[in-house]
Amino acid sequence: MNFTIDKQEKYTSIKVHVEKLDTTVAPALKSELVMLNAHGAINLIINLEETRYCDSSGLSAILVANRLCKNVNGTFVLTGLQESVNKLIKISQLDTILNITPTHKEAVDYVFMSEVEKDLSSEE
Repeated sequence: MNFTIDKQEKYTSIKVHVEKLDTTVAPALKSELVMLNAHGAINLIINLEETRYCDSSGLSAILVANRLCKNVNGTFVLTGLQESVNKLIKISQLDTILNITPTHKEAVDYVFMSEVEKDLSSEE
């Protein structure tokens, strides 16, 4: 399997197990993201620590995840970026719109903080 999915109470984590997130893998990832969203996953974390290369179709899958989460008032976090993938995201200026953390634990913390903020603002 090219990725594993770990569903928790507040978030769903997708760990990508490929060195290249490209046209051979990205469509399957996109469809999995859409299915997760359709089944109620609103907070997604994608872990790319094993991925050393990403092309435009990989970036497209990442943007799909981001959009799906935004559409349901959820949170999307990208974590574990290798230097080459991080460079591509910066060159594409996606670092300005994506939530990116160095580690999976920080991504989980980010999701929980976002949930607390949403709870607090809904009480006002």
